[in-house]
Amino acid sequence: MQFTFSEDQLLFQASVRGLLEKECPPESVRALWDTETGRSPALWAKLADIGLIGLLAPEHHGGMGLTEIDLVLPLEETGRTALPEPVVETAAVGVPLIRESGSTALQERWLPAIAAGNAIVTVGHSANPCVTDAHVADLLLLQQGDEVHAVPRARVRLERQPCLDNSRRLFRVEWTPDGETRIASGGEGRRLLAAAFDRGALATAAQALGIAQQLVDLAAAYAKQREQFGKPIGSFQAIKHMLANVQVRIEFARPVVCRAAFSVARNTANQSVAVSHAKAAASEAAVLAAKTALQVHGAVGYTWEIDLHMWMKRAWALEAAWGTGAAHRARIGTAVLDGDGPAPSFGFSAPIGPSP
Repeated sequence: MQFTFSEDQLLFQASVRGLLEKECPPESVRALWDTETGRSPALWAKLADIGLIGLLAPEHHGGMGLTEIDLVLPLEETGRTALPEPVVETAAVGVPLIRESGSTALQERWLPAIAAGNAIVTVGHSANPCVTDAHVADLLLLQQGDEVHAVPRARVRLERQPCLDNSRRLFRVEWTPDGETRIASGGEGRRLLAAAFDRGALATAAQALGIAQQLVDLAAAYAKQREQFGKPIGSFQAIKHMLANVQVRIEFARPVVCRAAFSVARNTANQSVAVSHAKAAASEAAVLAAKTALQVHGAVGYTWEIDLHMWMKRAWALEAAWGTGAAHRARIGTAVLDGDGPAPSFGFSAPIGPSP
């Protein structure tokens, strides 16, 4: 079995990284905080032009027809640059939800527009008390019990909510569900909502990896410059061990996230367990990276002028998005301890019962 990414997948990751390094430096992210929407239509168009937004959309609707395996590495890059745009909600969750909704009219109306960068969609799910980027979304996919509704922005009322991350725009959404907006209910609605939850958790886990790596890189760079007792603090064993512990946590989490992407793309029996493992592991790595980077920077790390807080706040915010680490660990525990046996692996599961 092939456990490595293809050359095309790695090249696409490099393309996304190059674009974001050029178009989304920290000063650009800061500048967006003072704008009305906090978003950049020009950057969104460029992300669509390289295929990121429509990556999961079918080719006959203008997308690339690829899977979460192809999306996971670019999503990590969006975390590395603290990208404020709603890539998770639109590209990772919204597009496949529309694709699998069974509504031909919905697919034909929205998927080509999304893939072309002409429309934004966001998702309201019971896992998240607030809806991200509802103010710029042209279409909101909202949960009502076991129903999924596709609601145009003109039919909702928004109330902005505070967030510690200046780049995240969260809203309470008031709306009136009816038969015209309902696209799924009952068992089909629950299936779509469960899939949306897994995709949202996977996408935020991938972003958390990029955030964690950027925090380590920032801390390591600072440790090479900051001197105490006539030496860079990076030469001190305590600093080395702190950063090494975080890097190990990241390297342990990365294959778990990639495994979850495989599980979601192939719709495997253990998809939910794999996703929860990924979300818990990646969030823990990002939160530890934030704590360690702040310790390495010392008092200066608390200042507004240092860019460090951009990734720290994003790590804390994403830890709670699409299920907290505690919730995902509980889901793993339920599957392992209360189920019929261990979660299936890539095609092999250990036999239940004593060894012969």
